[in-house]
Amino acid sequence: MPVEFKDYYQTLGVSRDASADDIRKAFRKLARQYHPDVAKDKKSAEEKFKEINEAYEVLGDPAKRKKYDTLGANWNRSQPPPGGGPFDGGGPFAGAGSRRGFRGQNGEEYEFHFGGTGFSDFFEQFFGGGGGSGFGSEDFSRGSRGTQTGPMRGKDIEGDIMVTLAEAFQGSIRTISFQRLNRQTRQAVSENFRVRIPVGVTEGQMIRVPGKGEEGQNGGAPGDLYLRVRFAQQPDFRVRGSDLYYDLDLAPWEAVLGTNVTIPTLDGPVTVRIPPGTSNGQQLRVRGRGLPKGSSAERGDLFVIIRVHVPKQLSEEERALWEKLGRASHFNPRQPS
Repeated sequence: MPVEFKDYYQTLGVSRDASADDIRKAFRKLARQYHPDVAKDKKSAEEKFKEINEAYEVLGDPAKRKKYDTLGANWNRSQPPPGGGPFDGGGPFAGAGSRRGFRGQNGEEYEFHFGGTGFSDFFEQFFGGGGGSGFGSEDFSRGSRGTQTGPMRGKDIEGDIMVTLAEAFQGSIRTISFQRLNRQTRQAVSENFRVRIPVGVTEGQMIRVPGKGEEGQNGGAPGDLYLRVRFAQQPDFRVRGSDLYYDLDLAPWEAVLGTNVTIPTLDGPVTVRIPPGTSNGQQLRVRGRGLPKGSSAERGDLFVIIRVHVPKQLSEEERALWEKLGRASHFNPRQPS
């Protein structure tokens, strides 16, 4: 079954000439709407949230977006030969599959499909972390090469897995479906297995699943499966290591006079005090509200980034008040204080 093209612009509801800011705003709006933690229909929301994340993973990255736009109408000319359809697994991102290919120890061409990883076949083929060099290559394996008459360990296989911040915070068990198809013998092997997402997992970390790689030769042990963690994009937080960053929008008078604002965190809302005279771009630290640092009890911090916004439209009364303030104030930002 051929890989299905994904129209990421349509997924986010933006035009192909949309600015980076328009794309970010569209993602944040949709991600909040379909986040599984708040949606009523969690099953359909999980699938939609996955699609939105994948689209933003590509369109929100200038290099990936350029590559995607370059593919255009010729995207399917580099597709691998048909070799069976995607295999639907289950778990938090049920229906999301990934597809890779490689050449085995004896020259056999294998195609394999994952379900439950959070990424589509289309994404994995063109933007997956394994290099995207296509089916029938050896670039997706980590095992040794060369001719050998004795027992040979099977090659390792790499794939990507989309992990939410909630999973990184609490840990989880994911059910992954796996289908391996030999395109020469047309024989397929399918199985489901569980993968543990450890507390404190980090972006780019490899999760090893022993014995789920290529089968060994001449009595050799099978290779392993390595799943590369890719954090799901969040509408509210950015991740740097174990620290989280949250943009807080303020009105000018809130920044000048100070206020208290309730903001979300991974383990419930907290109230942050905004001191008088807070500047645009200023960072406020909420200690210990980031992600766990590995398996330890220590956690990173949450940094609140202040974004001061001015009103674009004013009523006559509002304009009169701003003019009155302008006449009464001695503040001049172009003079040193």
